[in-house]
Amino acid sequence: MTTFSAETRPRGTILLARRDVASLLDLDDCIASVEEALRLHAGGRTLRPGVLGVPSTDGGFHIKAAGIRQERTWFAAKCNGNFFRNASQHGMPNIQGLILLCDGDTGSPLAVMDSIEITILRTGAATAIAAKHLARKDARVATICGCGNQGRVQLRALARVRHLERVFAFDSDFARARRFAEETGRDGALAVEAVQDLAAAVRASDVCITCTPATRFLIDRDDVRPGTFVAGVGADNEDKQEIDPRLFAGAKVVVDSLEQCAAIGDLHHALKAGTVTRSQVHAELADLVAARKPGRTSPDEITLFDSTGIALEDVAAAVVVYRRALERRAGLSLEFGR
Repeated sequence: MTTFSAETRPRGTILLARRDVASLLDLDDCIASVEEALRLHAGGRTLRPGVLGVPSTDGGFHIKAAGIRQERTWFAAKCNGNFFRNASQHGMPNIQGLILLCDGDTGSPLAVMDSIEITILRTGAATAIAAKHLARKDARVATICGCGNQGRVQLRALARVRHLERVFAFDSDFARARRFAEETGRDGALAVEAVQDLAAAVRASDVCITCTPATRFLIDRDDVRPGTFVAGVGADNEDKQEIDPRLFAGAKVVVDSLEQCAAIGDLHHALKAGTVTRSQVHAELADLVAARKPGRTSPDEITLFDSTGIALEDVAAAVVVYRRALERRAGLSLEFGR
């Protein structure tokens, strides 16, 4: 392995640790890159995605792969391990993994990078893009359900597209919700309150975002008032569930991927319960970005975004990281084929 110097261009594969990725990718650039990738997808300039889930002891692995066609073709595959007892039992991140970025025209492995920062940021980016189209422009009050790293990014992303004034923070661990409120409300620009009554918070909110590993829904249909935008972020396998299936009936439902959400998202549970059909799903997020279908059209309609996290988002973010790594000579270089 060799560190890049200012005089050398990597000939092999760039290896990037989490700290490298964090220094090369910010939320605003991630939002822009994901939005552009969705626009390319709507225009047919992507490779067919693939998803594989493998259960294991106390968790499991999921592998997501896709590609986009820009000035060159890019392919990326992400393998993440989701083990939600890691933090409490082993002092390790609950989600860990790697992304392999390749030249989609030659197959050459261009980079291997830690996936944590990309997964966190691109998930927040997707919610920001959805909220731009689906949340009321006058939305001021939000509930964040799930106060880990993803909850923090979700709040930052939402604040990029809506002028929030008040936020309710809910977590099954109330101490975590209190820390979240203290840290995110520290500068005084936003009133953030830790709450123990999720239903009451939802009833008082214009936006509700869930980002938990829950296996039983947390957001009850009866607590969601007209005009609310709900984003379910946590359901990324068939056992996870955050949103009451009844909420899908009558709501304007937008998904990141219809096929993926029907298999592993909250939509999966709604389809199983018979509260909605595939044909009643309003759009994929790419349809809104490309203006092929409208977003919110009424101040009173309930809008729902089912976000399972698609590989297209990983590719978009990984390309930004790779390009900047080249510019800044970041990471290490390894020639695997030698």
